Amino acid sequence: MDFEDTHGARLKMALATIRTDVDDAFDALLPVPGDTRAPLVEAMRHAAIGGGKRVRPLLLVATSTMLGVSREAAVLAGTAVEAIHVYSLIHDDLPCMDDDDMRRGKPTVHKAFDEATAVLAGDALHALAFDILTDSSVSSDPFIQAELVRCLAQASGMSGMAGGQAMDMAADSATYDLPTITRLQQLKTGALLTASVEMGAILARVPHDARGHLIAYARDIGLAFQIADDLLDHEGDEDKAGKALRKDDEQGKQTFVTLMGAEGARAQAKALVEQACGHLAHYGEDAGVLCDLARYIVERDR
Repeated sequence: MDFEDTHGARLKMALATIRTDVDDAFDALLPVPGDTRAPLVEAMRHAAIGGGKRVRPLLLVATSTMLGVSREAAVLAGTAVEAIHVYSLIHDDLPCMDDDDMRRGKPTVHKAFDEATAVLAGDALHALAFDILTDSSVSSDPFIQAELVRCLAQASGMSGMAGGQAMDMAADSATYDLPTITRLQQLKTGALLTASVEMGAILARVPHDARGHLIAYARDIGLAFQIADDLLDHEGDEDKAGKALRKDDEQGKQTFVTLMGAEGARAQAKALVEQACGHLAHYGEDAGVLCDLARYIVERDR
């Protein structure tokens, strides 16, 4: 049974609300034009609206709320992070990458449209993310805008998500040990999760040298998230996941599960979550949604 249905109204409400908020934001940001760009925008909407856990926007909004930032600004910044995440999924699903047919329970963009449109839709969502972050509705302070852009750019590029994806592609023909797999996932998955939390702190004007506990929380849940994903790929239900599973096993890739065993991986993920929540202990109940979300990450079934 889904964690949302078995653990408290607080997280269930937070997840439902952020899904609605992000869908509404994308709907407003992506009106379909009355010209030949229409298929491009329709492809962006197909990928961005509906489906998805919205973990990254919720991390940003929950952090911001805990630190006293307005929800409107936080939701827009969270939508920017989600735009980067969605672009990465579109490109990951392409035949030249993972070659997947289903994503979030519906056809991938290159299947619903075509490969060229999928590439452009990903490119346009990437650009949209930084357009959002430089809007005065997020912050009227150019220094805050610049720091948000830099944080998201670093988490998205060669020192973050894209670099991790490159390492993952190389894993088809390489044997990775546990430290290398950990580094790969810190880049591929963890960097954007960490950026989501740090961007919440940036909006709240928390100085860089005072963000250590927040970044430590995010890094712990980033690893826990990927371990949970590996467990889902190993033993999950494709209908619930809304995408193809068992691909890592078929491709002979090393994962946390192959290196640690399913039970060892599960225990490690739970330990990381408890450690993550410990980093936020001094916030008390104000950090409740962040701790709920950390536990949801390892107990979800999709």
